[in-house]
Amino acid sequence: MTQTLLTLGHGYCAKALAARLLPQGWQVLATHRDPDRAADLAATGVAPVLWTREAVAAALAQASHVLVSAGPDGEGDPALRLAGDLLAARGADLDWLGYLSTTGVYGDQKGGWVDEDTPPAPSTARGKARLAAEQAWSALPGLPLHIFRLAGIYGPGRGPFEKVRQGSARRIVKSGQVFSRIHVEDIAQALEASIRQPRPGAVYNLCDDDPAPPQEVIAHAARLLDLPPPPEVPFAEADLTPMARSFYAENKRVRNDLVKRELGLRLIHPDYRSGLAALLAETG
Repeated sequence: MTQTLLTLGHGYCAKALAARLLPQGWQVLATHRDPDRAADLAATGVAPVLWTREAVAAALAQASHVLVSAGPDGEGDPALRLAGDLLAARGADLDWLGYLSTTGVYGDQKGGWVDEDTPPAPSTARGKARLAAEQAWSALPGLPLHIFRLAGIYGPGRGPFEKVRQGSARRIVKSGQVFSRIHVEDIAQALEASIRQPRPGAVYNLCDDDPAPPQEVIAHAARLLDLPPPPEVPFAEADLTPMARSFYAENKRVRNDLVKRELGLRLIHPDYRSGLAALLAETG
């Protein structure tokens, strides 16, 4: 029997998961809002589904698995608004539903460690919206819900090398600041592992093993390119967008022990050094 994944929001992580599942014979359906994107999706082997209630209802009738990767907007969770009742009605027939959230729900921990038992305490608008979405999904009865709290995502097309090459990268220094991060391939393999071993109600942190100051990551990227490190800029003097500045408002180290223990996950890139080396090897 063909297994079918419906992705509600076919973004960066959903594309990486689809790339793992399609060669295994899965059918992948993906929503889109722009009719011009349908051909692009179809070219990758993904069946396009227009972001309408009728089209999503028809796709849900086929789906055995659902991944929600569309983030909250100003009115809440768009997938819940569009099809929450349809998903609740279909829930008992689904094998798995994954929701991509963020480690931002833990808020500022002043550099301390968090795990899945740490009470969420978001301080940014973005983190509060994600927690509200988690709670709204959890309130739907009968869904085989799995929540994945993602650290900072990087991977092909999302690395520091281009800015370092162009000379536009900066090493912004805020004393004691660290970020957890994760390569998109490790997100995709974790999602696949959960699909193989579902535990409805599970919450997993997805991050690598090495929370690190952002300026160290940029400096390492420069070393890999055999270029001088970009200049250091004190955080107080950095000209940052409001969103970029909000990332520095929270400081924590995220543990990933649970996903390793329960799903047997072995990270492809356990730290940024491994991940950056792989990106450079891929792109030249």
